[in-house]
Amino acid sequence: MFATTGYKSANAYRNMDLETGIQSASPHKLVLLLLEGVGLSISRARQHMRQREIPEKGKAISNAISIIGDGLKASLDMERGGPLAEQLAGLYDYMCLRLLYANLHNEEAALDEVAGLLGEIKVAWEEIANDPAVLSPNQAAA
Repeated sequence: MFATTGYKSANAYRNMDLETGIQSASPHKLVLLLLEGVGLSISRARQHMRQREIPEKGKAISNAISIIGDGLKASLDMERGGPLAEQLAGLYDYMCLRLLYANLHNEEAALDEVAGLLGEIKVAWEEIANDPAVLSPNQAAA
């Protein structure tokens, strides 16, 4: 009985900490959090795929697709971002298709491909963290 209560308390504390972090995060940091969330979902999907846990694999992949489509792609400023935003939107669409393929065909290589692409975006995003335009509170997320 106490173990379950402790587990629920730990989850509640972690969720509260995450919500606080999100509320105080800059747009740049929010994108980093989304990228990290997708990476975690892909890692979980890979683990479930290897263990042949099909429903859990599907949920993890669906979560990754949702974060990419409803988070990363939705955060793009197509007007100000110009060709770069358009290319990222296309890349995000491609990633979602590859994740869908990975889910339907239990294809770990497709998960690896998307994880690699997201890793490159994350590295680039981290490198611009000290750019004065990013540090300005008046700048919107790219």
